[in-house]
Amino acid sequence: MAQTILMPALSPTMTEGTLAKWLVSAGDKIESGQVIAEIETDKATMEVEAVDEGVLAEILVPEGTENVAVNTPIAVLKEEGDDDAAVAEAAAGAGAPAPAAKAEEVEAEGDDAGEAEAAAAPAPKASAKPAADGEGGRIKASPLARRIASEAGLDLSGLEGTGPHGRIVKADVEAAIASGAKPAEASKAPSRSDAAPAAEAPKATPAPARQTGGGYSVAAISAAASAQTRDLVDKLGMPYEAEANNGMRKTIARRLLDAKQTVPHFYLTVDCVIDRLLAVRKELNERAGDGVKISVNDFVVRASALSLRKVPAANAAWTDEAVLRFKDVDVSVAVAIDGGLITPIIRKADTKGLAAISSEMRDLATRARDGKLKPEEYQGGTFSVSNLGMYGIREFSAIINPPQSAILAAGAAEQRPVVKDGALAIATVMTVTLSCDHRVVDGAVGAQFLAAFKKLIEDPLSMLL
Repeated sequence: MAQTILMPALSPTMTEGTLAKWLVSAGDKIESGQVIAEIETDKATMEVEAVDEGVLAEILVPEGTENVAVNTPIAVLKEEGDDDAAVAEAAAGAGAPAPAAKAEEVEAEGDDAGEAEAAAAPAPKASAKPAADGEGGRIKASPLARRIASEAGLDLSGLEGTGPHGRIVKADVEAAIASGAKPAEASKAPSRSDAAPAAEAPKATPAPARQTGGGYSVAAISAAASAQTRDLVDKLGMPYEAEANNGMRKTIARRLLDAKQTVPHFYLTVDCVIDRLLAVRKELNERAGDGVKISVNDFVVRASALSLRKVPAANAAWTDEAVLRFKDVDVSVAVAIDGGLITPIIRKADTKGLAAISSEMRDLATRARDGKLKPEEYQGGTFSVSNLGMYGIREFSAIINPPQSAILAAGAAEQRPVVKDGALAIATVMTVTLSCDHRVVDGAVGAQFLAAFKKLIEDPLSMLL
């Protein structure tokens, strides 16, 4: 019988994603294992393979649709012997279109981004036959569409819905606002002494990714902006530029806020003299020839991994029941990408030499910037390294990436005056700061880790043994 293809969970923590691209079309015959679509998560773009073979009878969620919840039906697969009635039954059972059907649940949880309708939906038009559900003439509209209309002072009774069974959805309201529809009541429109009358509210394009404005206008940010964003913009009274938060930025914000609020951070800092390291690095790169270029950060990753092996108490995580001591040393390395950062992992870094770490890190960083990492390549890790030295940052304190218990922040290598054998001298110094979760890593443990790290980084030949 005909069956639905569901939005897959591409990682243990994935709850929703963007259906970026369909690689097949309705009517195409597909084989088991064939790549049929590309899904964007907050970290990467991944391919989806068909589990069964058959004919793709109907696509329920168009490409480009955002915030599609895991296990939402995205297409209907027609198997041998199925007729059109079976396909229609499967599509009806899926509640197509899927993203709009999920809006009721998400809106009830207060998630403004939960309703994802097809971008290609036709623009609504004023109609004498507004969508009604037969219950006393009540307008059929999604909760998010109602809230947006209410905040904009827009009367839904004059709109024709493009959602399932004529339901008014977010895109309908945004398009109405963009067309300059007048609000139902002037008192609902935002007001300022220096602004235009409510009936002449500025227009906005539906759901823009970036939008500029003059310090006032709810619609100028987007019709879906939260009340907090609208209030802030209204109070600024100055030019602004609003850039919509993508999934990655939202995830980063949530995780880092949780980390600072729930993890008791403390910080330890040491200066490392790295003139010998720079000399060894130069010699190794000259001997290696083309294809190998060891960086200072490769030494930092290697030294961190060996230090964790020497001080295993720092290679741990906190739970309410127990402290978890990790047997492997998996080092996450922060990589800046468009819209945020990601931390690809060097697995068992303590068992790998500098050349192997360098080659693996270049490959991971390249695929991270292209959005091609697999979840297992950036999820997990027992310790993190963040290096801002290439930006000229002398020193900084990084935020711990839970459930890890420590992160090492490396600054720029620079020449500084130092005292050697009682005399003033010039040396190349790199400052590193260890951020520790005090529930797991006590001050003495953190100090032992940094002592081991300093010894290795200042005597780089010991890392080659």
